[in-house]
Amino acid sequence: MACQSVCAVMDEQALLGLDPNADARYRQRAMAYFEQLKESQDAWEVCAEALANGLYSDDHVKFFCFQVLEHQIRFRHAGLRSVQQQLIRETLMKWLQSQLMSPQPEKPFIRNKAAQVFALTFVMEYLTLWPKFFFDILSLVGLNPHGVDVYLRTLMAIDAEVVDRDILHLPDETRRNTLIKDHMREQCIPHLVESWFQILQTYQHSHPELTCQCLEVVGAFVSWIDLNLIANDRFVNLLLSHMSVAELREEACDCLFEIVNKGMDPVDKTKLVESLCGVLQSAGFFNVDQEEDVDFLAKFSRLVNGMGQSLVLSWTKLSKSGNVKDAAETLQALESKVPLLLRLLVHEDDDISANIVGFCYEYLHVLKQLPQLTDQQQTNMEAIMLAVIKKLTYDDEYNFENEGEDEAMFVEYRKQLKMLLDRLAQVSPELLLKAVRRVFNNTMQTWQTAAFMEVEVAVRLLYMLGEALPASHGAHFTGDTAKTSTLQDMMRTLVSCGVSSYQHSSVSLEFFEAVVRYDKFFLVEPQHIPNVLMAFLDQRGLRHSSPKVRSRVAYLFSRFIKTLHKHMTAFVEDILAQIQDLLELAPPENGLLPLLTSDDQLFIFETAGVLIVNAECPADRKQALMRSLLLPLMDAFCLVLAKLPRETDDERRAALVDCLSHAVGFASRTSKAFSNKQTVKQCGCTEVYRDCLHAFLPALSCPVRRGSLRSSVRSFLHRMIICMEEEVLPFIPSASEHMLKDCEAKDLQEFIPLISQITAKFKQQVSPFLQQVFMPLVLAIFGVLARPAEDNDQAAALEKQMLRRSYFTFIQTVAGSGMNEVMANQGAENIERVVFTIIQGAVDFPDPIAQKTCFVVLSRLVELWGGKDGMPGFPDFVYKHVVPACFLAPLKPTFDLSDAQTVLTLSECALTLKMIHLKRGPEFIHFLQQEYLPSLQVSPEISQEFCQVLQQPDAKVLKSYMKAFFQRARL
Repeated sequence: MACQSVCAVMDEQALLGLDPNADARYRQRAMAYFEQLKESQDAWEVCAEALANGLYSDDHVKFFCFQVLEHQIRFRHAGLRSVQQQLIRETLMKWLQSQLMSPQPEKPFIRNKAAQVFALTFVMEYLTLWPKFFFDILSLVGLNPHGVDVYLRTLMAIDAEVVDRDILHLPDETRRNTLIKDHMREQCIPHLVESWFQILQTYQHSHPELTCQCLEVVGAFVSWIDLNLIANDRFVNLLLSHMSVAELREEACDCLFEIVNKGMDPVDKTKLVESLCGVLQSAGFFNVDQEEDVDFLAKFSRLVNGMGQSLVLSWTKLSKSGNVKDAAETLQALESKVPLLLRLLVHEDDDISANIVGFCYEYLHVLKQLPQLTDQQQTNMEAIMLAVIKKLTYDDEYNFENEGEDEAMFVEYRKQLKMLLDRLAQVSPELLLKAVRRVFNNTMQTWQTAAFMEVEVAVRLLYMLGEALPASHGAHFTGDTAKTSTLQDMMRTLVSCGVSSYQHSSVSLEFFEAVVRYDKFFLVEPQHIPNVLMAFLDQRGLRHSSPKVRSRVAYLFSRFIKTLHKHMTAFVEDILAQIQDLLELAPPENGLLPLLTSDDQLFIFETAGVLIVNAECPADRKQALMRSLLLPLMDAFCLVLAKLPRETDDERRAALVDCLSHAVGFASRTSKAFSNKQTVKQCGCTEVYRDCLHAFLPALSCPVRRGSLRSSVRSFLHRMIICMEEEVLPFIPSASEHMLKDCEAKDLQEFIPLISQITAKFKQQVSPFLQQVFMPLVLAIFGVLARPAEDNDQAAALEKQMLRRSYFTFIQTVAGSGMNEVMANQGAENIERVVFTIIQGAVDFPDPIAQKTCFVVLSRLVELWGGKDGMPGFPDFVYKHVVPACFLAPLKPTFDLSDAQTVLTLSECALTLKMIHLKRGPEFIHFLQQEYLPSLQVSPEISQEFCQVLQQPDAKVLKSYMKAFFQRARL
């Protein structure tokens, strides 16, 4: 009858929705039913009864029932009646008993969920209601394989809930977990360990999957239990026997790794590692060359890495404590592992090699600390160096044109090897230099017949020396003669042996990388510049068959020219002629794929600019060269801009707008070549850039895809303000007018920095223009901020927040630039409106960055207009609005006094009050004591205290006091 009553209570129609193939209607009903059962005081009990009595055979229903139980235990356990808590315990034990009798185990996902529910119950009840949790389970399960499986899964789930350091816990949970572990150590850990031993021994031959699960449990628990329970002959011998069983050996390796990693006394750790190594070596595990199972070797390499790092840590502790004898013994133990380390490091499988890098790195760190190296240690270093050089080499299967996951993993592995190379350089730079020179010279002598990977690694090693043997500002060719002459010899060989012609993209890339890393070499031997320039410009570089090489070389060429521009005088016009076709704006309609992408072309335009600006020729020649560079861009821009309004296809429109943006970007990039020593005016290029402005500014009024066009032209104006200085001013009013028409939040947000830049740079020169544009800009901002937006439109809310910040920063720039008249001449009504928005920004919007800016503005306005001869009526405004803002903002619940940014806002608020006191004197103190502070129900004593602090000369005192004042006010 119970069965029937439960079946009747369960919503069978809703349960149909648990099937992954059910239609949406049923799935929705199942979700609603789930929520109903979760939230009900006792409806969930039907799930408990269904599990206890095995009422459902459908796996999804069983999983569903466990989920409902899980929710009750995790979120509502404390509110359950004792009879309900008892029901949960009984349900779990009945379900577990049913597993023992079942011919087939449940599906793994159900067993995992059950284990999770067992673990949650354990966490909630072990310390109070169910102290015999493990004894109950073990006495029920015995050595039944189905039961043992659930028991082991439960232990791993308990590890996740109580021990796993990767999972963040609240302080209360951490305290609870510590108590649980303490109780377990006292009450049951020895029994658990005994159960693990019995499971491992019983099932090692018949049930390898259970044995592996048990090994995983041992590895997880060993970090916090008494190691002597595991690190004893009986247990370790069993684990070592598993190392010889194919199905168990990887998990046994992981388990031994966790044992070795356990924190312990350094002398004991050395003994443990040595005894383990002795057994492993006598069993033949050190003969890694004869082992064919790479998956096992990867695990074994990790184990050896753990043992090696443990010995390094022991040696470090013993050395620091002055224990010379034991430190020497540990170092000897460490040294004895180096042959094995080398065999694993040089293994052809990169995973096996990568797993031992940590030990290798730390061993080199030990050598670095020794006063003098023995012959054996020198030999070890050389062997590590040769292993690193060998392992840096690409294999035949590396796909350079379509790099996938394997290639990405090799690149990461190479980074690890580079760390070893850098550490080798710290231990013995001479040895590294000697080894690299030998490999490099041997390879360069036979590069024509050598495999690409040998040539690439030889050049790569030369390149890596640049970081391994650091030099200030890349000055590798001055100072230590032994180093500089060796590097100089290798660079001379690199640029003169013809290896730049090697037909493989990896060698080409490495050649140019090395040339640019050691560009200072050409200051010492400039005779090699022409040959290298040719390599950059022909099919070896910018015209290489590989797009990847062309792209990288475009960037490297710009760096090369920037460094060596003083040596380029004789080649300027030749280079410009040779890169002419790379400087063309690729119109979208020609359908041809250009050699370089638009991003790559930016570097080429910048390079052309650097060559022209730094050329040793008269200004009129520079102007002619710059015009010949920029005129084709202007002409193409005008042609494409004329086509744009006539184009109806959206995709084609987008392509035309991209083309226009690229043209503006290229012209802008050429201006990066100018400097304080070589200005636009001195180079005679003002007129050329003025013509660019005439060509580009009409795009601001183009109605098609206005946003991206405005953005690129605005960026160009930013550059021209820096480069052309006052010559740009005639263009600003018209440009501003166009940019303020029909604008969005993002447009304004990007326009404000332009106006701020003009204000900060030209100050009084632009005062009339600013007075004219001030209110139209402010009104445009108000208009955009007032537009309605959906409540949940986070992107729109963020855009408005950023615009608000930009607006306040603009007001700050105007107020702080010494142009009092810009705001003062806007008329009383407009001034009041603007200042009210600043008050509102300081108080009403919970954005500490904007609030801080608002208080800076208020402080500045008080300084300008708050004195005896200030703006009429402003002192009244200060008392009515500015002073209240300084108190209302910090009293808001959103004003978080524990947040660093908010504390900075409070500091500016304090400085505003200081400024009011400076300008109004005793009158302000009287206002605070007699009127304002009493209106906030502040006692006379506190009011007096506040005013005394306010009158102290040191503002820091007021800042500290105000934080305490508002913290108290909130209590």
